[in-house]
Amino acid sequence: MTRLNLAILISGRGSNMEALLSAAEDPAYPAKPVLVASNRPDAKGLETAAAAGIPTLSIDHKLYGKDREAFERALDEALTKAGTEIIALAGFMRVLTPWFVMRWEGRMINIHPSLLPKYKGLDTHQRAIDAGDAEAGCTVHWVSAGVDEGEIIAQASVPILPGDTADTLAARTLPEEHTLYPRALALACQQIRR
Repeated sequence: MTRLNLAILISGRGSNMEALLSAAEDPAYPAKPVLVASNRPDAKGLETAAAAGIPTLSIDHKLYGKDREAFERALDEALTKAGTEIIALAGFMRVLTPWFVMRWEGRMINIHPSLLPKYKGLDTHQRAIDAGDAEAGCTVHWVSAGVDEGEIIAQASVPILPGDTADTLAARTLPEEHTLYPRALALACQQIRR
């Protein structure tokens, strides 16, 4: 089995990236990390990836001002140069332009901290608590032009407990994300190979 070349895009500490890198240590895993890139030069996850021997790259989106597509063209060039076949967004805190989404359509996935289609965007845990939901969770989905609107690949749920805050709920959801994302990426790789 040939492994798909995986690029992981991050903006921060990269805990979901770490889960993917850990899964990819198994030679039978269907994705092989070839690049970890960030829009923030100070992203802690870049250090983690470099320590694991994965090539890293930082492209500071602030240098491009309001020209989001110029930033994405620089990113796209780096992804192409690395031989990327599939992209996993792992805490990449940028809304992508339709140009970039179309460029990587069917080859880019994202993890989102809610049970989509509920609570697209930000503040998902607080919104689930405020709504009185019995459970929250996380979703891995294909990236589409609409924010958090792509086809769902896999989900995991956690109960919302009495007295939960956004922070306690997030802390309980994160381990589920770390289990779900490698499994969902493997499923995405199978779909791409069909």
